[in-house]
Amino acid sequence: MVLNLLFITTVIKSTFGVVTTGLWLIPLLLAAITYYKYDLVDPESKVHDETNLFGEYDFVVIGAGSAGAVVANRLSEIRKWKILLIEAGPDENEISDVPSLAAYLQLSKLDWQYKTEPSNKACLGMKNNRCNWPRGKVLGGSSVLNYMLYVRGNRHDYDHWEALGNTGWNYDNVLHYFKKSEDNRNPYLSNSPYHSTGGYLTVQESPWHSPLVAAFVEAGNELGYENRDINGQQQTGFMIAQGTIRRGSRCSTAKAFLRPIRQRKNFHLSMNSQVTKIIFEPKTKRARAVEFIKQGQMKKILAKREIVLAAGAINTPQLLMLSGVGPRKHLDKLGIKVIQDLPVGENLQDHVGMGGMSFLLNKPVSIVQDRFNPTALTFQYVLRERGPMTSLGGVEGLAFVHTPYSNRSLDWPDIQFHMAPASINSDNGARVKKVLGLKESLYQEVYHPIANRDTWTIMPLLLRPRSRGWVRLRSTNPFHYPLINANYFDDPLDAKTLVEGAKIALRIANAKVFKQFGSKIWRKPVPNCKQHQFLTDAYLDCHIRTISMTIYHPCGTAKMGPAWDPEAVVDPRLRVYGIRGLRVIDASIMPTISSGNTNAPVIMIGEKGADLIKEDWFHNPEYKAATIS
Repeated sequence: MVLNLLFITTVIKSTFGVVTTGLWLIPLLLAAITYYKYDLVDPESKVHDETNLFGEYDFVVIGAGSAGAVVANRLSEIRKWKILLIEAGPDENEISDVPSLAAYLQLSKLDWQYKTEPSNKACLGMKNNRCNWPRGKVLGGSSVLNYMLYVRGNRHDYDHWEALGNTGWNYDNVLHYFKKSEDNRNPYLSNSPYHSTGGYLTVQESPWHSPLVAAFVEAGNELGYENRDINGQQQTGFMIAQGTIRRGSRCSTAKAFLRPIRQRKNFHLSMNSQVTKIIFEPKTKRARAVEFIKQGQMKKILAKREIVLAAGAINTPQLLMLSGVGPRKHLDKLGIKVIQDLPVGENLQDHVGMGGMSFLLNKPVSIVQDRFNPTALTFQYVLRERGPMTSLGGVEGLAFVHTPYSNRSLDWPDIQFHMAPASINSDNGARVKKVLGLKESLYQEVYHPIANRDTWTIMPLLLRPRSRGWVRLRSTNPFHYPLINANYFDDPLDAKTLVEGAKIALRIANAKVFKQFGSKIWRKPVPNCKQHQFLTDAYLDCHIRTISMTIYHPCGTAKMGPAWDPEAVVDPRLRVYGIRGLRVIDASIMPTISSGNTNAPVIMIGEKGADLIKEDWFHNPEYKAATIS
């Protein structure tokens, strides 16, 4: 038993950095019991961290996140190709398996812990006016930190991509790749032409729901919205959320795509390996090698065919610029030799939401952390794969609605709702306020008075922001985090649209079905918005700019576009312009953000990107001739 406790303590410490009594008791119990059942319920062992690396591989994939894990899996299907996957972080652990503990992983050692630059238009309620931007530094990337919501986006998103000149990226084409990954275990979707079974990625509802989510869907009906599969024929409507979970546990891309291939002899994985530079042949501009640090030593690995950058919308542009691919003016300023002048780091987009809209209840139907019995809850999760611990990070309901700023004749809504049976106050200030980076004064004034009371929330989020931000290098040191300017609400219409979304959310919360729970809005105004009458447009605008929440969907910083697009970094086959042997396959390539949570679209991009590589190397004679021997 002593050895088991030492193991548990190690897991907690390696994740959070310290072991303190401030952590909820549940993670400790879960770590213990999950340790006993782990290999029994997961037939696939963890992937081996290779220490004896080859000097050269056919393909080197940088980043083992939502896209990189998919790319490595699919490329290693070709037995004659040798694949190396490089990941800066460690493997997942037992705590990351538990869906409801997503917030405990943010600001941990599994998170890059990025922050945006200070703003005077958004994040005003956060410390130093900076929003936290969690990004996964772990095998599986942000699919290990996220809330596991499976949302594909809208048909018109992808048809728009193709209309911008990106041939082959229309909805009918990408639907094939969504279905290729999917193993949907929702019985009511088994015969849907929009879903499939048998893929690597398990998708299903959480086995546990509060009664509030049924009320949420019914409230949508009261307002004229249908209960529908938002990943199906139409998006506008309400739905109980689907997520990437399996047997009640998180199904990350590492678990889904990497563990099944752990015994492939042509696949190597190097963890805790931070890439510092891509090396190019000066005359041909061919990507030739990757440099990275592992265990304090610099290593250099050659790529015979291609290097694939799948490091995400922040790290991908950082690595490109460190390697000399980026805006000439910026690189010259830092003294970096320019290999190719491209608008790397521009076009940054994210979904921003209005956080902190809390509704009080007079019945014990929500998630109140201190009310739960840790032992009972743990055994319910471990032995039955049920209970609140299987909740998708707390989010239970999803909806897509139109504001007056969208064209209702198209099924292309401009606001999404996340509904949760909890709010900022529900954990008594233990974690959520830290994850958001809220100012202590704001929390104490607005949310501490209702700590541990039953509440629920609707978060409206802006689906297609008009504002664009950027990512730039802080210095030439690869271990210095880049500068991130989210530029939220730079376009005034973004805030106006979100205000209209908040007004629709209030109408939903006032629906008759919620009266049975005594639901009413908590009327404590945000401190810096007291000058406005509560819930007026001016107040809502101020609230939105104060508690501006990232929905963890940065994208667009290595934009895909045709050769005539001056903003494009990669072509429609994801090859970096002006460079040979280098592709970007991750959220960076999105020309415009998808209308909904981005994890599923990034997995789709991984699937399609891997196929593009196979097509080029098997059917394009130029590629065979280009192979370096």
